[in-house]
Amino acid sequence: MTFWICGRCGVEHASRPAVCAICADERELVPADGQRWTTLEELAAEGQSIAVKDLEPDLFGLATVPDVGIGPTAKVVRTARGNLMFDVPGYVDDAGIAAVQGLGGLAYIVASHPHMYGVQVEWSRRLGGVPILISTPDAHWLARPDDAVELWQGDREILPGITLSQPGGHFPGSAVAHWAPGAAGKGVLLSGDTIFANPDRTSVSFMRSYPNRIPLSGPVVQRVAHHVSRFEFDRLYNNFDGVILTDARQAVLRSADRHAAWTRGDHDDLT
Repeated sequence: MTFWICGRCGVEHASRPAVCAICADERELVPADGQRWTTLEELAAEGQSIAVKDLEPDLFGLATVPDVGIGPTAKVVRTARGNLMFDVPGYVDDAGIAAVQGLGGLAYIVASHPHMYGVQVEWSRRLGGVPILISTPDAHWLARPDDAVELWQGDREILPGITLSQPGGHFPGSAVAHWAPGAAGKGVLLSGDTIFANPDRTSVSFMRSYPNRIPLSGPVVQRVAHHVSRFEFDRLYNNFDGVILTDARQAVLRSADRHAAWTRGDHDDLT
């Protein structure tokens, strides 16, 4: 079956519209030279591949080489009861499937938000119909329906020690995954870009749009931060290579207070 992949965001589409709706939204962008579509076959012919790297015990990063679309680093969490893929590459091939099967396959595929859908249906089908969990508030962004798709909302423990939750913010259904055994038992939060690890490695950002620099309000940011602070986590990974290695829960709360203070005007004397 032929399907189409947006050259900008890397999300699969069952048909090829004039413009990708995800990219036409204010949170993303259509490139200056116009909409471009590609296929797995075209990408393979160009030498596309999937790279797998160890991040910490039982956590692995999957990235497209070179980048497809936005170019996220998907995360695979390995458990004794099955594995989770959190966020999805915009490409898949036999070598990538073999690498994931070598880690134990997948029990669930979950994207933190629509920008990270990637080719989730294709990953699912090639692995035998792995359930794809889609946040109910964001389900209308799904551009390639499939019987493997399941809608979810609220908190959901999908595997022992792994709980999905929806703090919202970037999208109404923006999701995170809390992995309690991660970081040697101190807890890991896989946050997508709902909560984005900053380059300084000690703070995070919260945005409606990263490429277009649209902020969230202070109250929404504090709501998101307090939502995830219910979980214990020492480490945080965003949807690329950003990580807060330690004290991540407090970094989220501190960063939310900082964001709220600046948007409230507390530091206008410094501008």
